[in-house]
Amino acid sequence: MARERARGVLTPEEVDAVTSPWRARGLVATLVAVAAAFGAWALLLPVVPTAVLDSGGSETLAGGSTGAFMAATVITQLFVPRLLRRYGYRAVIAVASLLLGLPALGYALGMDPVIVLAVSVVRGIGFGALSVAEAAIITELVPLRLLGRTTGIFGLSVGFSQMVALPSGLALAEQVGYEPVYILATVIGLAGLAVCLQIPEVPQADPDMADLTSVRVPLWRLVAVPMLALTLVTTAYGAVTNFLPVSVRDLDPTAGAAFGGILLAVMNFAAMISRYYAGVVLDRRGIPGTVLIPFQVCAAIGIFTIAAVLWMEASVWWLLLAAFLYGAGFGAVQNESLTMLFYRLPKSKASEASAMWNVSFDSGTGLGSTIYGMMLASMSMAPMFGVAGVVVSVGVAITLADYWLGRHRVTEVNNLAVRLRAVQTLRRNVKHKRPGR
Repeated sequence: MARERARGVLTPEEVDAVTSPWRARGLVATLVAVAAAFGAWALLLPVVPTAVLDSGGSETLAGGSTGAFMAATVITQLFVPRLLRRYGYRAVIAVASLLLGLPALGYALGMDPVIVLAVSVVRGIGFGALSVAEAAIITELVPLRLLGRTTGIFGLSVGFSQMVALPSGLALAEQVGYEPVYILATVIGLAGLAVCLQIPEVPQADPDMADLTSVRVPLWRLVAVPMLALTLVTTAYGAVTNFLPVSVRDLDPTAGAAFGGILLAVMNFAAMISRYYAGVVLDRRGIPGTVLIPFQVCAAIGIFTIAAVLWMEASVWWLLLAAFLYGAGFGAVQNESLTMLFYRLPKSKASEASAMWNVSFDSGTGLGSTIYGMMLASMSMAPMFGVAGVVVSVGVAITLADYWLGRHRVTEVNNLAVRLRAVQTLRRNVKHKRPGR
């Protein structure tokens, strides 16, 4: 064990001894890498399309810069589990940080379509690898009893980074120009590379341990519900982030787009808090998904409230409540779906669970932005948000059906849920064991 610690390898004994997520070796470094990745992404998310338009580029290229980035992200996420098994977490995070950060300087070369799309694709590859690796490694750094709070802290890092970076990009560009913002995004992206040495090596899973090949239950039955729950609720996220600020401007020109930014900040704040809350509930109850349905309902109510306010042309202040309700549901569903995937798959498949979660999130956001944008060609904002609320409600119905029918689901050995029950049983036996026996 001492020899493994000297080599930076994380041992099971060391993980089991952790009493707080903040005491887990490598977690702080991982959170820094997480914040850096999402900060570098969010900082340039509105900046690059605006820079394209300001340079005389087309709206197609402006939207294509984000589209190319997200397409590369989703495709990369499918291959990351294989890369993690071959090269390990630290190597993948280091290379991905380099790919996300350094190419951002390429935007300073100009807004030529080849440059914009090429840089966006390379950065998307780095972001895709980082998002999967960083979510998966948290299952290795903390004991099972702390997994919920740890995923909640992970969500806080992501949410806070986005809250700071999203409004800062354009504000900085207006004050100092685009090139300094590209440099800042590069520095932030490379921060993940700087902390990689503090991330411990994680031993490869024992090939003799049970795997999906020993399971009689089809994989899709285990992952379909959490993936659909996340995908359907994130379609509304695509609608809110793209069209809610415009709706506010049309509803109340006096409030303007500034109030739309406030609504997005309220939504992200609520998402951070509820995501952490869902993690705390998981650690207390020992079973993920216990608050999934209430928060799905909360998200649906938030979207329906937006539709109602726009339909009745009510005060824009009601949208603060709507944004908070949707944000709370959105954040908790993120944490619940992630931990459900971790619990339903074998421990050796944590990277696959992370990849499925990230693909569901990014695909839902992309589909929502695209489909609801197309719907606006034939309808107004109010009915479009009404349809978005119905889609979220379909997720509620699916989760309810899974709750009632899934009690007899056969789960595989060596998954996190089985291991946690074993730990809890052992702790209860030790607690009730009489002295001297």
